[in-house]
Amino acid sequence: MSPTFAGLTIIVALFVLLGTGMPIAFALGLAAVAALFLQSGTGIIYVLSETMFSGIANLAYVSIPMFVLMGAAVASSPAGADLYTALDRWLNRIPGGLVLSNIGACAIFSGMTGSSPATCAAIGKMGIPEMLRRGYPTSVASGSIAAGGTLGILIPPSVTLIVYGIATETSIGRLFMAGVIPGLMLTIMFMIWAVIDCKRQGYDFDARAVRFTLREKLAGMPRVLPFLLIIAGTLYVLYGGLATPSEAAGAGALLTLIVVIVSYRLFRFRPVAGIFGSAMRESVMIMMIMAAAELFAFALSSLFITQSIAAAIADLEVNRWVLMGVINVFLLVAGMFLPPVAVIVMTAPMLFPIVTQAGFDPYWFAIVLTINMEVGLITPPIGLNLFVINAIAPDIPTRQILWGALPYVLVMFLAILILCIFPGLATWLPNQMMGAAI
Repeated sequence: MSPTFAGLTIIVALFVLLGTGMPIAFALGLAAVAALFLQSGTGIIYVLSETMFSGIANLAYVSIPMFVLMGAAVASSPAGADLYTALDRWLNRIPGGLVLSNIGACAIFSGMTGSSPATCAAIGKMGIPEMLRRGYPTSVASGSIAAGGTLGILIPPSVTLIVYGIATETSIGRLFMAGVIPGLMLTIMFMIWAVIDCKRQGYDFDARAVRFTLREKLAGMPRVLPFLLIIAGTLYVLYGGLATPSEAAGAGALLTLIVVIVSYRLFRFRPVAGIFGSAMRESVMIMMIMAAAELFAFALSSLFITQSIAAAIADLEVNRWVLMGVINVFLLVAGMFLPPVAVIVMTAPMLFPIVTQAGFDPYWFAIVLTINMEVGLITPPIGLNLFVINAIAPDIPTRQILWGALPYVLVMFLAILILCIFPGLATWLPNQMMGAAI
């Protein structure tokens, strides 16, 4: 069986399994096992468990459940509502203030969770009903939250960047810093488009403005500031070289738990158990996907599919920017069908040497790759954030959610183009903070 035919077969099998509604981790694992069995017979069974375990047997991965726990503590408590309320009160007099509050809350919440679905769900539960109550168009209400939620995998601490760092053996701290300016840039671009979209659909901001006194604006700050300080402290010890990512994540999770429990008086067993239960479910899901993706990548490598694709890309005698365009299309397609973690585990080791040999900065490429993964979160057929919005706002037709989110895809494409023209947006901060990468 040629690598091309084998590759097509295993990809088609994966899509069929995903189409049945099977969990992504199981679909990846089953497709990989079937391919390896057809190639090597029953003897392959002895390497399955070892391959899957080796995919997640890395101490740096401890930071993932810690950051997930940090996000679960905020998402499972009134902290998200307080954050949303505080931003709304300060931004409500600005044209488009509520939609700006939603996207701003998504950006800040991303810094607490590093997870796109958690960000989307936590802010969407509060933001969408309030926007609809104030008369915002349904496509704006749902699309802005779906797109804002994607910031969870770009703005540090990002689970996606952690996985990329481990897969390519690059500095996680430097990756986090590389994501700061592009994350802020994309947040501002989302805000600009949201206001334009509201005006385009005839929404009258002045007629629906709500006034808050200075006392009301300041009332919510004491509960929001501790979380902002925790984010700043976590990133400081990480960037300052005072702690490893796992240590920083553990300290951040512990401090967040303490603040949540004390601030909201969650002294009973049930709410605390709910926080740990939520974090455990999401962490296990991520780790299962990573383990299965490692097995899938092993199957692709064993069938010489990975090597064939890498050789075909590397052999393209084209300008390096054309090469980057081909890689972007490949990532976009992959991101439409697989979660970011799975795509990175399977493709980063293959693309990393190609990108670096072409003269591209690996930390800049990590940000471009992550924005590509953001696109996949709001585009069919998987579009995880679209399903999250549909679950928390079932009264909004899926078509409206999709049409509201798709313009943000063009905004992300524009962000990638800007990063290509000005790569320093991703590389300047880490170079200033940590020196030039070797």
